[in-house]
Amino acid sequence: MTYNTQGTRKKTIILFSVALGIIIGLILAGNFDLTGRGFADGETGAQVQNSAAPLEAVNSDLESTSRAFVAIAKKVTPTVVSITSEKVVKVKDPFSNFFHKDEFFKRFFRSPDGGQEYKQRGLGSGVVVSPEGYILTNYHVVKEADEINVMLDKKPYQARVVGTDPATDIAVVKIDETDLPAIAFGNSDALEVGEWVLAIGSPFDLRLQHTVTSGIISAKGRTLNLSGELTYQDFIQTDAAINPGNSGGALVNIRGELIGINTAIYAGNAGGNVGIGFAVPVNLAKQVMDDLIEHGEVVRGYLGVYINTLDAELSEALEIDDNEGAVVTQVVEDTPADKAGLQKYDVITEVDGQKISDSQGLTNLVASFRPGEKIRLQVIRDGKKKMLTVLLERRPGAGERPALGSTDEPTSNKLGLRLSDLTDELAERYGYQDQSGVLVAHVENNSVAQEKGMRSGDLILEVDRKKVKSLRDMQTVLHVLESGKIVLFQIKRGNNNHFIAMKVPG
Repeated sequence: MTYNTQGTRKKTIILFSVALGIIIGLILAGNFDLTGRGFADGETGAQVQNSAAPLEAVNSDLESTSRAFVAIAKKVTPTVVSITSEKVVKVKDPFSNFFHKDEFFKRFFRSPDGGQEYKQRGLGSGVVVSPEGYILTNYHVVKEADEINVMLDKKPYQARVVGTDPATDIAVVKIDETDLPAIAFGNSDALEVGEWVLAIGSPFDLRLQHTVTSGIISAKGRTLNLSGELTYQDFIQTDAAINPGNSGGALVNIRGELIGINTAIYAGNAGGNVGIGFAVPVNLAKQVMDDLIEHGEVVRGYLGVYINTLDAELSEALEIDDNEGAVVTQVVEDTPADKAGLQKYDVITEVDGQKISDSQGLTNLVASFRPGEKIRLQVIRDGKKKMLTVLLERRPGAGERPALGSTDEPTSNKLGLRLSDLTDELAERYGYQDQSGVLVAHVENNSVAQEKGMRSGDLILEVDRKKVKSLRDMQTVLHVLESGKIVLFQIKRGNNNHFIAMKVPG
């Protein structure tokens, strides 16, 4: 069998030419779709070509957004500073525990005191909030610093601490300068999840100061377990990149207004940013700042209760329909709550008409009122709603447990201990039933007692081998302490007894 390959080739060329002519004709007529999306009913190719106009509009919107970010950065960057801190830290010699009684080894290792000092340096950020040189930052940026320096417009300034508030991790420092560019304040209460934000600060290194990152508001009202001192938490969560060194820097909205102070990150095992950062809302930070500048401390209303957040099991046990509110676990004696008739097992659901969702919300809200103000509490007691009026008092100072807050607590300025009689209530709380002694209510920062490891909640049983059963006993002992004397304490901590020896400073 044979094939006419030449005739077949000629037919193929003719058919291809005809098909190509038809396609060119359709294209010229505007009825052939080269976009791959297909035509709508009655639509022509010429109309599809004109659909590029919306793409140009999108590009225009993106360019506008980009220019807006540039404008925000230019506006805000001059108000964001870098903060460096230094403090002297004493590190214990690891050999001191082994050779502390041997004079030969002390001389050989040249460590008679069993320790050495070195300077610890820190880096953070801050925001200029007034032309007079006031700067808002985080407490942990300047905590216990011996020296603080601010880098503003490539010029270093020595700064002093105006006031700190560990309960919110907010601090205010000041430099001696005027006519500074100051940031504008926004309204963090009006923020919505999904809004664009920018974070500005000095991550990791001074060479990276004024780093600008962008993201959105990921969530509001976050609470974290960051430290024992942090009491008031209402964090803004953002995915704008925040890293070590950004602490104290600005979180701003698309109008260039300050809406948060960058404070913390969730780093997991990465050790850096993973898209989960937290900022103190500016409304809270500004309230704290105003108090620190005006009074040197934060003045807060005080209710006088211990509270828990409701969960499903607790709500069922209390016969509460939902999990909204804060349940009172204890009313401290002779406090505003006690005087107003608040009781254990009461569930506080509203304060002055504002609904309470959990214990943190109640803590934050009560603290926003001033001492001397009256507030109305809606509580559920035995399944029935009840209204109570409370006259708030001044909250005890930071670090003090409300139940230990007594005006007649003796304090040893030399050792740094604040003490309390062991009442039945406190004995039950700390597990010291059938014990006698004096309870450590508070240990001052940078004190001898803190350095030696004394803690709030420790029970002092003996001082210099003499039993102490009351504040009066302690006053007698503390009154005769001489500088340079070694004092031996026997304390009970939980179920264990410890000896702690302290040298009375001069």
